[in-house]
Amino acid sequence: MPTSITSPDLLETISAAQTAAAQGQSKNINVNGQQIKVSYPFPSPGDWRDCCIYFLMLDRFANALAAPRGTWNQIFKRRQGGTFKGVEGQLGYIADLGTKAIWLSPVLKNVKPDVDFNYHGYGAQDFVNVDGRFASDGTRATAEMELAELVEQAHARGLYVIFDIVLNHGGRVFDYVRPEGVVQMFSDGQVMDGPLGDEPPIEWVNGLGLPWGDWRDQLPAPSALSVDDAVWPSDFQNRLFFRRRGTTLTNTPGARGFVPGDFGNMRQLVAEYDASVAGQEALRASYGVAPVMTILIRAYQYLMAKYDVDGYRIDTVKYVYPDGVRNFGNAMREYGLSIGKQNFFTFGEIYDTEQTIEGFVGRRTGGGEGFGIDAALDFPLFYVLPAVAKGLAGVETIRQVFEARKQAELGQLSSHGEAGRYFVSFLDNHDQGQRIQHPSTPREQVTLALGLLFALQGIPCVYYGTEQGLSGTRKPDGTPDLGTNESVREALWGKTPVAFDETHPTYQNIKALTALRSSEPALSYGRLYFREVSGNGSDFGQSSGNGGIVAFSRILVDREVLVVANTNSSAGFSGSVIVDRDINATPKRMQVAFSNLGTNGAGTVQQIRAARIYTANGVTTGAVEALPVVLASSEVQILTPV
Repeated sequence: MPTSITSPDLLETISAAQTAAAQGQSKNINVNGQQIKVSYPFPSPGDWRDCCIYFLMLDRFANALAAPRGTWNQIFKRRQGGTFKGVEGQLGYIADLGTKAIWLSPVLKNVKPDVDFNYHGYGAQDFVNVDGRFASDGTRATAEMELAELVEQAHARGLYVIFDIVLNHGGRVFDYVRPEGVVQMFSDGQVMDGPLGDEPPIEWVNGLGLPWGDWRDQLPAPSALSVDDAVWPSDFQNRLFFRRRGTTLTNTPGARGFVPGDFGNMRQLVAEYDASVAGQEALRASYGVAPVMTILIRAYQYLMAKYDVDGYRIDTVKYVYPDGVRNFGNAMREYGLSIGKQNFFTFGEIYDTEQTIEGFVGRRTGGGEGFGIDAALDFPLFYVLPAVAKGLAGVETIRQVFEARKQAELGQLSSHGEAGRYFVSFLDNHDQGQRIQHPSTPREQVTLALGLLFALQGIPCVYYGTEQGLSGTRKPDGTPDLGTNESVREALWGKTPVAFDETHPTYQNIKALTALRSSEPALSYGRLYFREVSGNGSDFGQSSGNGGIVAFSRILVDREVLVVANTNSSAGFSGSVIVDRDINATPKRMQVAFSNLGTNGAGTVQQIRAARIYTANGVTTGAVEALPVVLASSEVQILTPV
């Protein structure tokens, strides 16, 4: 196992993947008794907008050998026992859903003994080795083998694999020594007093989770440490590479730049550490001017090479300085190119506004050279889409998200059809207090939201369990127990009577959506136009308010796909929706290609010669082309040309 970014086995692995790509190597993978030839390294998709993503938490998804340790649908703040083999056993289920990529929660070794509480994986203690807890026998060696097999099996089924990684912080690898001499395990939301450069002493934590008095600030030589002590690779065993300022209290939406501070007991790295200053000549000679980022880049190049992974989702990007994020994204992109992954994918968690996201993603990021990371999780859309689908927010808020996006991304887009490249869209995830499927939410509102998610610009991502109608944790008496991120982390494989039910109505809805998106390129690449609607066939305007109509077209070349959703939960809608005049110079017949309620039907575009169009600037009169539509309450229809 590598212990440093200069370990021969680490460097050899990085080089071997480049050699394999140059030689055009391949592997034969046995899938259910059939030999599948797979290129190695596995090539990237041409465009990630073709790849709907399935996000799962490793500890909460599947284990074929054991039941969950706690009640599957109750809050359980420790390990439930999910494994790599458990995921491998459900690859057919994921592939049948129509998703093309699997996003795995972090796989790296976490701090011991906190590993049981860090079941989520975001508290790394070793940035180059995987965690044995995900192995069928609990050992690191088996975990490495089974993770490699999981990725190979996914590739053989045409599935890409994305690892969840962290640049911002590691686990609790040291504790603070307060001025009175008391060692503080957790920073308890406090910020250290005093100016920068006046950080308190620390004591590194050993493999038993105890701060060690002999390890105050300095550590002995790596050879004197166990693999469970302090932090690895050994390059990180330098207190200067950690912030050591306690927990930040600053988390202001819209704030540009980065926010320094620990995440509770997870210690923040100084990703922007500058070794060009006086007195740092030795560090600069070993790692260059940015040692922390150099170590992270080399570690994640190694993981890409060793496991043939296809992308990285980067946690807590907002808290890392933008130049560092840009450098990391460029380094992953370049190494990916060197091993035949021409479109290695990086996307980040930037829980903020459109303007802040724009500072990290795409070309011209941070005002410097090169590109940033490829995409970001679409929090601006997440803030409004679930509420709109449930009739709890005005339908105009979705339109406003995309109008603001056009302005924010003006310097990045050659066509506004390209906007979807930069966002991974979602309805819920592991950090929210409740799922899109609340216990009191009718299923049709969930499937309406899914229909819009798959039809709007972006790369759709489904959170595990959504397809099985999971609605959050319950108290022992069966009442909902919601409100924290623990509430949405059920152990799916414990669900009774069937955990992975491919006949479940929501599973079937998602399967239909992935199939339609695959067959209609406009839904992946098309330009987006929000459409005016009418209830009387002559007066048209943009719908607004709770329970209104969401209507938009996706247009690619001369093909228009129309999407109409009625967010009113108690009344249907019968009316007309404007469509493109040029495409419909000869009126087209359009059919319902998808309805979350199973509606079938078709209609012909009509010309209305004296329509009145109401806008913020007044009323205009003229001819329009419009398609008659009829929708039930909480119905979404996707209509395509016959």
